[in-house]
Amino acid sequence: MAKHEEVKKYIKIRKASEHNLKGIDIDIPRDEFVVLTGLSGSGKSSLAFDTIYAEGQRRYMESLSSYARQFLGLMEKPDVEKIEGLPPAISIDQKSTNRNPRSTVGTVTEIYDYFRLLYARVGISHCPKCGKEIKRQTVDQICDEIMKLEKGTRLQLLAPVVRGRKGEHIKVLESARKSGYVRVVVDGHIYELSEDIKLEKNKKHDIEIMVDRLVVREGIEKRLTDSIENVMRLSDGLLIVDIPGKEQIRFSQSFSCADCGVSIDEIEPRTFSFNNPFGACEVCHGIGYKMEFAEELMIPDPSLSITDGALVVNGWQSVTNKTSYARCVLDALAKEYGFDLDTPYQDLPENIRHMLMHGTDGRSVQVHYRGQRGVGVYDVVFEGIIKNVERRYRETASESTKKEYESFMRITPCKACKGKRLRPEALAVTVGDKNIAQITELSIIELKNYLDNLELTKNQLNIGRVVLKEIKARVGFLVEVGLEYLSLSRYTASLSGGEAQRIRLATQIGSGLVGVAYILDEPSIGLHQRDNDKLLGALMKLKDLGNTLIVVEHDEDTMLAADYIVDIGPGAGSHGGKVIATGTAKDIMACKESITGDYLSGRKKIPVPEVRKEPTGWIKVKGAKENNLKNINVEFPTGVMTCVTGVSGSGKSSLVNEILYKYMAKQLNRARTIPGLCNSVEGLEQLDKVINIDQSPIGRTPRSNPATYTGVFDMIRDLFAATPDAKAKGYKKGRFSFNVKGGRCENCHGDGIIKIEMNFLPDVYVPCEVCGGKRYNRETLDVKYKGKSIYDVLDMTVEEALTFFEAVPTIRRKIETLYEVGLSYIKLGQPSTTLSGGEAQRIKLATELSRRSTGKTVYVLDEPTTGLHFADVHKLVDILRRLTENGNTVIVIEHNLDVIKTADYIIDLGPEGGAKGGTVIAKGTPEKVAKSKKSYTGAFIKKMLER
Repeated sequence: MAKHEEVKKYIKIRKASEHNLKGIDIDIPRDEFVVLTGLSGSGKSSLAFDTIYAEGQRRYMESLSSYARQFLGLMEKPDVEKIEGLPPAISIDQKSTNRNPRSTVGTVTEIYDYFRLLYARVGISHCPKCGKEIKRQTVDQICDEIMKLEKGTRLQLLAPVVRGRKGEHIKVLESARKSGYVRVVVDGHIYELSEDIKLEKNKKHDIEIMVDRLVVREGIEKRLTDSIENVMRLSDGLLIVDIPGKEQIRFSQSFSCADCGVSIDEIEPRTFSFNNPFGACEVCHGIGYKMEFAEELMIPDPSLSITDGALVVNGWQSVTNKTSYARCVLDALAKEYGFDLDTPYQDLPENIRHMLMHGTDGRSVQVHYRGQRGVGVYDVVFEGIIKNVERRYRETASESTKKEYESFMRITPCKACKGKRLRPEALAVTVGDKNIAQITELSIIELKNYLDNLELTKNQLNIGRVVLKEIKARVGFLVEVGLEYLSLSRYTASLSGGEAQRIRLATQIGSGLVGVAYILDEPSIGLHQRDNDKLLGALMKLKDLGNTLIVVEHDEDTMLAADYIVDIGPGAGSHGGKVIATGTAKDIMACKESITGDYLSGRKKIPVPEVRKEPTGWIKVKGAKENNLKNINVEFPTGVMTCVTGVSGSGKSSLVNEILYKYMAKQLNRARTIPGLCNSVEGLEQLDKVINIDQSPIGRTPRSNPATYTGVFDMIRDLFAATPDAKAKGYKKGRFSFNVKGGRCENCHGDGIIKIEMNFLPDVYVPCEVCGGKRYNRETLDVKYKGKSIYDVLDMTVEEALTFFEAVPTIRRKIETLYEVGLSYIKLGQPSTTLSGGEAQRIKLATELSRRSTGKTVYVLDEPTTGLHFADVHKLVDILRRLTENGNTVIVIEHNLDVIKTADYIIDLGPEGGAKGGTVIAKGTPEKVAKSKKSYTGAFIKKMLER
């Protein structure tokens, strides 16, 4: 019995050896808040996700029937001897954010589903045309409306019995035949009911029974009334009047506008779904925006004339050549409309610019063109440059050409729904005084206040009480996890990893499950210190319900609040994978071997610089108005490290990524971007380029790896091509590439693995049996440098490669920078798809460090400390310092106080998130910001500086 109790209290893991774990044994207490910490790459995620969560998932899958399992795929058993006492596991990680443009905060949290139900049941319908409230129509009103049609009009009365439903609908058709009806309209085609009507089971169908056929004249009122009543009986109050050759008229006993004659369908929850054809805007199909060619991207420098190359879009660059067809067309237009192609584009009259972009509106011009077959005169109706490139974009089959065209496009709101995603009928339904789109555009905190003050009639309250209770609870959970600045209409693809995770956390709190192991991956990412307490409160709430929380985290506050900490280390990669210390925060601090303990206790700390560097100049952003920025002027110092801080949603990304970076990329790098709204950005003449070091993957396929990205693989191939073996066989550098024929294994095309497609089961990847997963053919692998083949070199960790290439300075320097940014444990040939966002960012940093510096570069980083341990943050701070020592400018968006305290200059935005943010609260050195009474960041920095 005692043993049974012990198993119940702990998750007992024995001999866990997944990835770099060294066969560890550990007992993790259940129903507690447990933090797994340690250096980046030490094996925390291998234990939490690849061992505990993977085993929990596998056991759940095995409990299902074999029929269900064939649809779900196979789960590999993790490399662990046994796990006892494991509760059902739910993972809330960063990678599983939905990138689908149809996914919004509202749909992910299910709040939007409840709103759809609320609007369908208590919403008041209005006419989409005149805005008047719509009431039900009686049979008499419908009869009078039909009698107003022109005399002699032939019409058919149809009863819509099936609308957009899958199935064969045999019973519906049989019932209609038995009732004595003769004809039926199926998907727009008329059939006799005596025919054998076969419908496809898996397609959606519309079926209307033809009840009567009439000609409008006096004296048909009684027959018409009887027929309308029959239709209403068959189709639950709906009637379609079909006039051949004209648009159908719909009537409803439920909703119709007497003034405009507009009838709308019964209001259902799906009416408000932008993912359903019944509710989605018919133009953009519920996406809310369109990709359109932008004049400012096709003509980036309007001070040039057309003959000087103002037009840079594909297919029109040839206008600088006098003999090209494109030039001949524009010459003809210039002659017809009386303008000069040598005039700078910006000085051309507005109507001429409009004609060049949108065409001659049917008017033809005579084009004189000398082709291969001689001279010809052609009458051409000019379609406009935009229409022309749209057609080319549609018709091209080449993906690379499509991508090239897309760089001249911008995302614009749909003209029909103005970005609201729904049909006019859905947007004409209100609760209170707002339609569903206006509700979803409110920030969460505004929505909470709106719901608290919402006034409904007694009847509406009776119907909507339960739904409103659910909505208020879920909105409350979003506020609890510090997301009050988001709106329900925000696309999930635009959320940071931490935000997406906290949304899923709020959803889980709402579900109220008990006895579950929740496994989280750094939920504090992107969260200001001020909101940490909110997040910890939400986590405690989950624990108090009776759940186990296993959190992979580097945040000091989270560790101090935890009931139990597991520190994995001591190093990263092959130097990690052992349990260094377990217990409370105090126990970890007392452990001398624990690097985490060193930083928590203050034995080691990231030093504050003795002297703050003085700026060498200023970049001035004037009148910044993007998103929630309040028309602010901001000055960024050059030659130093600047931290842009502020609570989540205060406008940091809008200012740095949308305005400053895009403006600099356009001016300095000639990038095709449209910067955010601002009046001007001054002071760029002191810079020569801007580099954005973000957390996007370094490559989308397993063929890209750290060696190819940093460029060191080119040098290694040169080295192998210069060996006596290679020279004797006549091998060139290309022989050692796994992307081209020659040296690679042709059985697996240089992938090293082969994908085997299985029916009903997931695809299986097996090592290539010809090369044994080594990617190259035997002859290539026979070429050795210092006893190692090219495969052996790709299989080395950065640390191993550093000693191996000791005598080759060019290669050593590149690998050294990877080592310096804390990536000693990754392999040179590790596929980029297996790297975390933080690792990808550090590879980019290392690549920049290994380049020769000009001293006039701006580096923009967005939360580079994501996924970094204290010791790794220490290294990162040293690297950022090195970048500024050469005279370069570093601009960092950051919440991590260790980075902020080492900055030379801080720009703090706020005071709150969303509509209450967007102003500069404090600026200056950390010491100056620490004195600010208004700044939340200042209060936390003050404590850090006093340590």
